[in-house]
Parts: sequence; structure tokens; C-alpha cells
Amino acid sequence: MEGSCSSEELSKISLRPLGVSDIDDLMVWASDEKVVHFCTWEAYTNKEDGIKFIEEHVVPHPWFRAICLDNTPIGAISICTKPGNDSCRGELGYVLGSKYWGKGIATRAVRIVTDTIFKEWAHLERLEALVDVNNVGSQRVLEKAGFQKEGVLRKYVVLKGRTRDMVMYSLLPSDQCHT
Repeated sequence: MEGSCSSEELSKISLRPLGVSDIDDLMVWASDEKVVHFCTWEAYTNKEDGIKFIEEHVVPHPWFRAICLDNTPIGAISICTKPGNDSCRGELGYVLGSKYWGKGIATRAVRIVTDTIFKEWAHLERLEALVDVNNVGSQRVLEKAGFQKEGVLRKYVVLKGRTRDMVMYSLLPSDQCHT
């Protein structure tokens, strides 16, 4: 970790839709084994798979954004919702290029989301994130962004062939620390 970005550098962090024209930037982080280690997907090995992902999953997704530094995608962040009885919850997910880890960028991106999502999607009463117990960096991101650690869900998910324990984090609109 090389230390935090300055407040001026963090002010250059923005979120925007990710498009096919961003494929070269996506491939930088989506093909990095360090980045995808805790992700549900494997590292991309060719642009065609990246383009297919953007066209089939990103473009139709209701809330998927590129995390940008000076408008260049260096990661992604999304919120997924479910229908029916679970429609009051949104699940936050994010990924960031490894060269940007430990600089406060992911925390800034999460804060941008939490500052707006409860206004954009008024039906949400809870934002949650599931993090692998060994992904300490991502746990720190959520804690710095005001999420509360709720507990460990033991043997919760099979990730890349192994059953994993996951930590549940949540943020409610009424939480005071989410800005």
C-alpha cells in the first residue's frame, strides 16, 4: 500500500456508466489475478469476453458504474436488487485495479454511492455487502464508508470451488455515518 490519495486526487474520482468503448481500461483490472481473487468470476483473458460482459451484463444492469480517475475507468461498482420480499435491500459490489488499492479510492466510490442511492432508489431500506472473511482490505473500505459489520455467515458461498465464510455488512438510510 502506497498511502492515501490527497483530497485533490480523491476529488477526481467519479462514477459513470461503463461502455464497450472502455474495454481497454476494463481489461487492465479484469484480467488481473490479484483483483479477481475474491470475485465470483475468473480473470478475463481476451477482449471478446470483456466486450460480451459489458454488452450482456453491464449495459442492461439497472445500476452499474465505472469507478473513474480523471474519467478513466479503474474499477467498477454496482448495486443489485431482488424482487418480492427482498426488494427493500440492495447488494453493493465493487472491484478496483490493484495499483489503486490502499489509496482511499474504493472508500470514496462507496461513499459516492451511499450519498445518492437512497435518494435515487427510495424503495431501498438497506444496502448490504458480503465480503470474504480473508478480504481485509474490502472490510476496511466498508467500515470507513460507515457500514456496520453484522456478523460472519459460515460456509455461506462456494467461490472458485471452495466453500467460503462471508462477512455481512449493512448500511441503512438512517445511519449517521454514511456521508
